[in-house]
Amino acid sequence: MFKIKTFNAISDKGLERFSADQYVVGNQVDAPDAILLRSHKLQGEPVPPTLLAVARAGAGVNNIPVAEYGEQGIVVFNTPGANANAVKELVLAGMLLATRGILPGINYAQSLAGQGDSAAINALLEKEKKRFVGTELKDKTLGIVGLGAIGSMVADVALALDMKVLGYDPKLSVDAAWRLPSAVQHIEDLNTLLQRSDYVTLHVPAIESTRHMINAEGLAQMKRDAVLLNFARASIVDSAAVRAALDASKLRLYVCDFPEPELLSCPKVVATPHIGASTAEAEDNCAVMAAEELKAYLQDGQIRNSVNYPKVRMDRTPGSTRITFANHNVAGVLGNVLSVLAGAHVNVVDMTNRSRDGLAYNLIDVAEAPSQAVIDAIHKVPEVIRVRII
Repeated sequence: MFKIKTFNAISDKGLERFSADQYVVGNQVDAPDAILLRSHKLQGEPVPPTLLAVARAGAGVNNIPVAEYGEQGIVVFNTPGANANAVKELVLAGMLLATRGILPGINYAQSLAGQGDSAAINALLEKEKKRFVGTELKDKTLGIVGLGAIGSMVADVALALDMKVLGYDPKLSVDAAWRLPSAVQHIEDLNTLLQRSDYVTLHVPAIESTRHMINAEGLAQMKRDAVLLNFARASIVDSAAVRAALDASKLRLYVCDFPEPELLSCPKVVATPHIGASTAEAEDNCAVMAAEELKAYLQDGQIRNSVNYPKVRMDRTPGSTRITFANHNVAGVLGNVLSVLAGAHVNVVDMTNRSRDGLAYNLIDVAEAPSQAVIDAIHKVPEVIRVRII
């Protein structure tokens, strides 16, 4: 039986993927093999020695000590793309709110409560509606920073609205490039995208290299009537610099999902309470994807959508036993492990090896289950981090 400890409220559609005959799942589980969570912070918490994997039902993993876990052989998963449609729709709503006089118009209409009969209100609305004149998205230029699952979907909807779309992503993957509509113009320099865009929307992860990616220098490149949208992470934007640009009328509007004290008092900020992925569908999708990732890893040692280990897949050889091991990515480790197996006359029937930065991961199917002495010998190979027998 595998044990899954949960934090936060996880969708039942995800939890249902764990069959009762193979899994014990709950928030009171001791000595877990895996953790399934959303926003609960694991930094500083003791790490159970039994822990093999952590799955985040969402894209961001800044609540998990990813590098520390990687050094302990703990695979960290996320669910890229599972909430992409929810975020895409909120970005579209943000652009519409920034373009038309929707919010001030609603507030004005509500202020007319108790003003008399319908004819009087209609006459007043006809007189005052010019205060809420907006513009159209058609023929405007949208700059997308980050062309992953969400960015490519935002590009699709913007093109459908007859917008011009520019894209910037210095780490564009092959898979992301295939998803990207051909009409998107790829820009190789961020400042060029900022200079040419009427709207700029951010879709990059919160990592050290993206911290304050949008700062005073970048904001100075933008059009004075431009709109900045941030439904990715708060740290990507220097909020103080944004406030200064708004106050100086060097930026028309900031639409974000991250209310911050220095921004809340500014009338040129439209802030939602971190609801980018808050749809029933997105929560279901994230939970299901996270559950399937954990099952594939725990039952077969396979890795997909990990943020600290490489993608590794190999079909099980019928009748075989699977050995998995994680190691530091240095020369000779795999050869030394194979020498251990050969010395013990353990026949290898299939294997694969992949690496990612400083870590590597291996799947080896053998004809017969190795003895404890063989397993112990693999553990003792220099640079091996963790060994499992499945």
